[in-house]
Amino acid sequence: MTTSTQPHPGIHLCSLRTSVPQSVQPGTAYQVVRFPFGSAESTDPHGMHQAVQPDGRTVTDWASDDRSGLIWPAVRGWGHLYAMLQWAEPTGATEYRDQFARDPLELAGPVDTTATEHRAPTVGGEYWTKVWGIVCNPGVPLAVRVTHNAGTPINLTFAEFKLAIQPLAE
Repeated sequence: MTTSTQPHPGIHLCSLRTSVPQSVQPGTAYQVVRFPFGSAESTDPHGMHQAVQPDGRTVTDWASDDRSGLIWPAVRGWGHLYAMLQWAEPTGATEYRDQFARDPLELAGPVDTTATEHRAPTVGGEYWTKVWGIVCNPGVPLAVRVTHNAGTPINLTFAEFKLAIQPLAE
């Protein structure tokens, strides 16, 4: 039996991760989780997370630009979104929130959120994963967003964001 690191020819993949802490402000406004480009990301064989973005804009500093959190679907299809989120501890928050968003920066239209979850702290660390399916389209970027209700900013210490698209027959 042989194994391959190449994706199935019909599946389009993008897998992002960062262990650089990101300060998240408290409140009801969600913040896009940002990810590095190039060799610092897990895999992007279909060019869905690039510093030069499909709308012509270029991200020069991934750590300060919300555009670095965008995955731009390469094809129209059924998308499986995945996220892993790990928060610093202790934080003083009594609620953590996360969601997936279509067009979170309103580049092509209004933001469209899905899979929004509000969570109470656990007795251990604040480490969560989430999975959700959506129809995705080229030109409509996707992101994972977070917020919390602590009295001060807290760090998101580790994050992953992944998309696997099965193209739809037209």
